[in-house]
Amino acid sequence: MKKFKQYLFILVLITAVFAISACSSSSDSKKGSDGQAANNEPKSGGILNVGLSSNPNTLDPIKYTGAYESQIMRSIGNTLIVYNKDLSDFKPSLATEWKASDDLKSYTFKLREDVYFQPGKYQDGRQMTAEDVKYSLERSAKESALSRLSGIDSVEVTGKFEVTIHMPKPNASLLAMLTDPGNIIIPKEEVEGWGDQFGAHLVGTGPFQLKDWQTDQKVNLVRNDKYWGEKPYLDGVTFKIIKDPNMMTNALRSGDIDIATDIKGQNRKVIESDKNLTLLSKPGLSLTYLDLNNMSGPTADPKVREAIYKATNVEEIVKGVSQWGGASVSYAPLPKESWGYSKDLEKLKPKYDPKEAKKLLAETKYAKGFKTELYVLESRVPYATIFQNQMKENLNIDVDVKVTEWGTLSELAAKGNAPMYIGGWSWYPDPYFFLNKTFHSDQIGSLGNGKGYKNPEVDALLNKALTETVDQKERAALYQEAIKLIMKDYPRIEFDNLDQTAAISQNVQGFDIPADGSINIVNPNGTNVWLNK
Repeated sequence: MKKFKQYLFILVLITAVFAISACSSSSDSKKGSDGQAANNEPKSGGILNVGLSSNPNTLDPIKYTGAYESQIMRSIGNTLIVYNKDLSDFKPSLATEWKASDDLKSYTFKLREDVYFQPGKYQDGRQMTAEDVKYSLERSAKESALSRLSGIDSVEVTGKFEVTIHMPKPNASLLAMLTDPGNIIIPKEEVEGWGDQFGAHLVGTGPFQLKDWQTDQKVNLVRNDKYWGEKPYLDGVTFKIIKDPNMMTNALRSGDIDIATDIKGQNRKVIESDKNLTLLSKPGLSLTYLDLNNMSGPTADPKVREAIYKATNVEEIVKGVSQWGGASVSYAPLPKESWGYSKDLEKLKPKYDPKEAKKLLAETKYAKGFKTELYVLESRVPYATIFQNQMKENLNIDVDVKVTEWGTLSELAAKGNAPMYIGGWSWYPDPYFFLNKTFHSDQIGSLGNGKGYKNPEVDALLNKALTETVDQKERAALYQEAIKLIMKDYPRIEFDNLDQTAAISQNVQGFDIPADGSINIVNPNGTNVWLNK
């Protein structure tokens, strides 16, 4: 372990020196945290270049599974409503107003009448109506890969520009779900015309439209001149795929991109030391964890899972991976920025106790240890390496780290074929998106609960929080009770609560990054990014 730590330190130091020396930096003073230069009037024109750390697989709203796709989709399509900037409430978008029924089983939305789709191959930019909302939302409710609009019976057209969403039972998370890019409104002609290729030819109602997509390189968007909202200042947005984090930082410093995303590790220090750049970093709705297979293999035994958790020095892992900041220890499967979080949950985290862990493992048939596999993305190898060393040293468990691409990892995890895997989860402030999606038994077989966790008491609490009340305090109390039960079952190991980060050049104005990590270029919440050059 000591040699490993020395090696890791030297490797990181060399990488940092390389990154710092790769580009020179000079002079102007930094801007405020929102990237807004003082006393400057917005200017029109220019292409904003945004770096993404992974290649999107599809832009089809029902098929996307990663945050990378959603960052692009937000600029092409619109949802009925959006979150405000601090994620505390909802604002109108394609819907101008909405109202719940007395029994909370339906919501009626009045729609804007001045919205037009971007021109595509199968329609020429026609007006959006209630029929399009019905088609898009019912498609999502029935076919979404991650159940991004669950609990919906039907969408009824109650007027040319009015729809009513019907639910079999109250669903307190409906409004939050409707803000998801998976629920943008799209034209039926384009979906049916393109078939399986629609994900490469997304058409929406947003401020920018898809111009072309060069796989593994970039996605080019141009301004939609018939956009219904405030006219975008930018002529277009180009999302450039830059998988290497050091190359991402250097691309920002050299001016090849204007916004860099997923800034981690030593690159945070590099950005902070460059007076031409601003690092935006704030606690986010983002967790990193290690899922343990609850259905098969050694970790199907709860006592083995408990031993592994107590043999894991989470503090050492977080400090080792994030020695330059940007993360804090996670104590529960809910981020600290969620309104459902309570500091009382922090006492639930198992204490690091290798002796107790060995004792627990000795009470199972795996007393002498065992061999297993841990699947991980390239970006999370540092977590895996430290964990691997801890397991060997503390429990004689041989962990074979398997580095895979996102598509392979997500398929293995969803099908329950990964003995262990390190995942990340980032969504909206409502605990539903973290707890129901990753611990409810009806999600077994999906990416969130591929580990196969099942506890009827937890299901009951999650169901109650979703269907029996819309009061936030009451729901928070129910979710906290569910967390207490979940933590006693040791279904996964909580690693860290990540900051949401981005870095911007001095030319970028009006941009900020919210706690959910979404990249908003033009948004009905009042965002309209421009370039000061």
